[in-house]
Amino acid sequence: MKTAFITGGSKGIGFGIAEALLREGDWNVAITGRNKSVLDNALKQLETLAPGKSVAFVCDVRNLSDQESCVRQVAERFGSVDLLVANAGVGHFAPVDSLSAEQWQETIDINLTGVFFSVKACLPELMKSKGYIITISSLAGTNFFANGSAYNASKFGLTGFTQAAMLDLRKYGIRVTTIMPGSVATDFSGNTHTSDESWKIQIEDIGQMVADLMKINARTLPSKIEVRPSMPK
Repeated sequence: MKTAFITGGSKGIGFGIAEALLREGDWNVAITGRNKSVLDNALKQLETLAPGKSVAFVCDVRNLSDQESCVRQVAERFGSVDLLVANAGVGHFAPVDSLSAEQWQETIDINLTGVFFSVKACLPELMKSKGYIITISSLAGTNFFANGSAYNASKFGLTGFTQAAMLDLRKYGIRVTTIMPGSVATDFSGNTHTSDESWKIQIEDIGQMVADLMKINARTLPSKIEVRPSMPK
């Protein structure tokens, strides 16, 4: 059995990845998030799918020591950490002249610094397991748009960070990939949309992509994957 540590795993893309890995049958999953009630509900659903293979922690990715503590507990519980999915993110959208300093700071702290902290917290275990790191960036990490200054900055930075980390860490046998989705059928709080958005990428599609990446021979590394709806509206 292998173990995945998934930030922002209580809903949206992170939850979809947790579900997909559990369906594979040979994974344990640890999910983190900031809202205990949402985490508890997510854990209940995951336990229904695969009893005894999931744990959940209230954890803010902006706090390195909290993440280190969570990783230690996961390693003690399941024996290893083999995959980090750095998924936690937030979106604030406004013109530069009206974007607040607090909105800017939160976006950078969660979407960029939080990923760095996730990687740092998991690295000791990933070095042991020769594991895998996946960051969830965005097409906004290479394509800028109006009202997106904070989000663009965070995702451009995340894309660059992940690619540099890939070069740094492969000497340890750690593979690193960034997945860059376009239109996904969740809002920026991670909730699945209720309106008909079947044309968008679904969270299970990203989950299946991660599960498939885990099966690729270790000699091969898809380091950056751009994902778009095949038939945009």
